[in-house]
Amino acid sequence: MASPIPLRGRLRRYGTSYAMLLPFLALFAGFLLWPLANSLYLSFTKFDGVNPAVFNGVDNFVQLASDTRFRHALGNTALYVVGSVVLGTLLSLGLALAFNGSSWPHRIMRTLFFLPSVTSSIALMLMWKWVLYPSDVGLANTIVDWLGGQAVAWLATPGLTIPILVLMSVWGGMGYGMVLYVAGLGSIPEEYYEAAKIDGASAWRQFRHITLPLLRPVTTYVVVTGLIGAFQVFEAVYIVFSQGANTIGGVLDSGLMIVPYLYDQGFTHFRLGYASAIAWVLFLIIFVLSLVNLRVGRAMKEL
Repeated sequence: MASPIPLRGRLRRYGTSYAMLLPFLALFAGFLLWPLANSLYLSFTKFDGVNPAVFNGVDNFVQLASDTRFRHALGNTALYVVGSVVLGTLLSLGLALAFNGSSWPHRIMRTLFFLPSVTSSIALMLMWKWVLYPSDVGLANTIVDWLGGQAVAWLATPGLTIPILVLMSVWGGMGYGMVLYVAGLGSIPEEYYEAAKIDGASAWRQFRHITLPLLRPVTTYVVVTGLIGAFQVFEAVYIVFSQGANTIGGVLDSGLMIVPYLYDQGFTHFRLGYASAIAWVLFLIIFVLSLVNLRVGRAMKEL
């Protein structure tokens, strides 16, 4: 067994490499670790951004437990996350199966579906706002008018808010998931399918017993990244459904999510300590759900 290299020897051998890492470590500490630590400290304080922060223990978290607007945002976020992640994952897989070939039509379709994923989210949300504009200026109501229907107040009907947000999320993100699934499909050896055909397996049985199990790592990745992205939804609520500085969340808070509520508390009402507490609750929710998803994926892999 080789003896460990003494510290002086390691510095002499790797000193240049360590020195080259220092600028990146400084940036990592300055722009990630320090803001995280500061945010954690502020979550235990009463801070308005102007006066010095006053330590108040766990008061912010206790107040969150009885905050009806926060619970409403949490419920809306849960509905949105379930809808967008489930539909987004299924449609991503469906698109990958439909356009998995190397022909030009398949390449063109993959490009068209992937384009929203690399387009500015601000531009996409402004486009959706025009599509859903309440009068006949909006594209959706223009189509409804062509079909002989009455104009719909898309952005002022509380029951339509979550479905519209899910639609925007799925439309904008399924191309990204599709690309990942296409890469996953390409990694499955063709011999597996040839052997299954020789054994008389139907297309459905090949999909169920070969494709789905071998795509499980891709599915886990798509679901975890989808969860993280869905919990952090902000632009769609702020741009499409906000009618003013004090009305973030749409009509009757029907589209209020956790991150827009965090923004509202921190930068509209200047309750930065309270907003920090919301941010850490959101972090814990995402962390726990990601761990559960990874454990479930690992358990299914061992079956």
